Amino acid sequence: FLGHGKNHKDAASVRATHPIPAACGIYYFEVKIVSKGRDGYMGIGLSAQGVNMNRLPGWDKHSYGYHGDDGHSFCSSGTGQPYGPTFTTGDVIGCCVNLINNTCFYTKNGHSLGKERKVFLFLPSQSNLYPTVGLQTPGEIVDANFGQQPFVFDIEDYMREWRAKIQSTIKRFPIGDRLGEWQAMLQNMVSSYLVHHGYCSTATAFARVTDTTIQEEQTSIKNRQRIQKLVLAGRVGEAIEATQQLYPGLLEHNPNLLFMLKCRQFVEMVNGTDSEVRCFSARSPRSQDSYPGSPSLSPRHGSSNSHVHSTGADSPTCSNGVMSTKSKQSHSKYPTLSSSSSSSSSSSPSSVNYSESNSTDSTKSQQHSSTSNQETSDSEMEMEAEHYPNGVLENSSTRIMNGTYKHEEILQTDESSMEDSCPQRQLCGGNHAATERMIQFGRELQILSEQLCREYGKNTMHKKMLQDAFSLLAYSDPWNCPVGQQLDPIQREPVCAALNSAILESQNLPKQPPLMLALGQASECLRLMARVGLGSCSFARVDDYLH
Repeated sequence: FLGHGKNHKDAASVRATHPIPAACGIYYFEVKIVSKGRDGYMGIGLSAQGVNMNRLPGWDKHSYGYHGDDGHSFCSSGTGQPYGPTFTTGDVIGCCVNLINNTCFYTKNGHSLGKERKVFLFLPSQSNLYPTVGLQTPGEIVDANFGQQPFVFDIEDYMREWRAKIQSTIKRFPIGDRLGEWQAMLQNMVSSYLVHHGYCSTATAFARVTDTTIQEEQTSIKNRQRIQKLVLAGRVGEAIEATQQLYPGLLEHNPNLLFMLKCRQFVEMVNGTDSEVRCFSARSPRSQDSYPGSPSLSPRHGSSNSHVHSTGADSPTCSNGVMSTKSKQSHSKYPTLSSSSSSSSSSSPSSVNYSESNSTDSTKSQQHSSTSNQETSDSEMEMEAEHYPNGVLENSSTRIMNGTYKHEEILQTDESSMEDSCPQRQLCGGNHAATERMIQFGRELQILSEQLCREYGKNTMHKKMLQDAFSLLAYSDPWNCPVGQQLDPIQREPVCAALNSAILESQNLPKQPPLMLALGQASECLRLMARVGLGSCSFARVDDYLH
């Protein structure tokens, strides 16, 4: 302070640039008295915007301060009340604002004032207050600490105390006489979550133990499970064919979803994982097919999968892996992106048998299958060995398929490729024919984009997806380029989630499980609490209850 300091009119205050965030729960700052100056007329406190800064904090309306010369508190008044000890050179004064119970207290040299943290004042609700420091006599010097240095007071312990209080309040929320209804609702939410993600065996076992009803037939669950596994393994072309076979008309009535799948298929062609390009290579590099949760990382079981053929360069035809004929495919109004699997037979490379669909069209087309074959297919579906990371499915980011199946893989990687050292990643697996097929597919994808644009108008999302996918070809090493994140296997997950939700919605089932909706609602409530300034929301995080 450089003023004259002859009377109170010479006082001056300074406040922080930003107010205390209403949703932070607990706010704390400290001020070190470097020098008390001539008389030590200093005030530390809070003030609202518009308060006169030519006065010490606490003297005017909407201003609150703790003064060092007399230890009095001033709350919007020129008359102070005894509060704590005086403070002088070398002391560190802390101000803690508790926005949960709207109180404020002070600390001195790391100790709270009073045995029970004596309340300085009860703050008005919905007030934007700024940390404020006022000085009045020459030579007064202070240094404020907003967390850039360790605090003298153990604010972390105080925050843990309040966090425990808030969590205890949540856990003790009264249910009353509705315990049975509450328990049944929770069980139904868990059951629907398991069904949504295709955990067929787990859902069946859970329903048996809890006496709940599964809304979807097991065959339909297993069909969705297979399709999800194909997408997560990078075999998007096969997933598209399977969807068209088992759910006729679904993709034709969802052009945005179809375009997303086709763009992802192009990316997987670049990656060398889609069957459209895998069939051209004798060996597909493991580095281009590996994925935490992808079948290529599952335990290998030798030649036990007699019905699954390894892909070889001498294969007579290239297949997307779905046993189908043109008579089984629904007619699309969109130009067909040519697939060499249209002429594939049941012995095509990497073929996968799909369970019977619940739809009438699919059922009629598969009436020639014997009951024993259907049972075998269902059992194989349940026994495919895959490891998927635990987690939660959401619209934009998913973690699909927790747990382990312990018998048979949906994919069989050539044994020699499993034993060889991992080669460097190459475009389309390094095969020229596969690269030509990818370029042809890209042209067809461009035609599809133009047709969708003519029918539905310009779509900026479609344009960006297409540009991002095609941009991969501009780099010699697509995996290490500005758009290379598209090749990360985790990018398959939102595509998988969108397809799974569309299938469920087409069957008049919820496209999102109620459990996820409940979590989303809880998160949104916390955001609304923060918006209106309810400080307790800062200690109530949804993630704290997800173990």
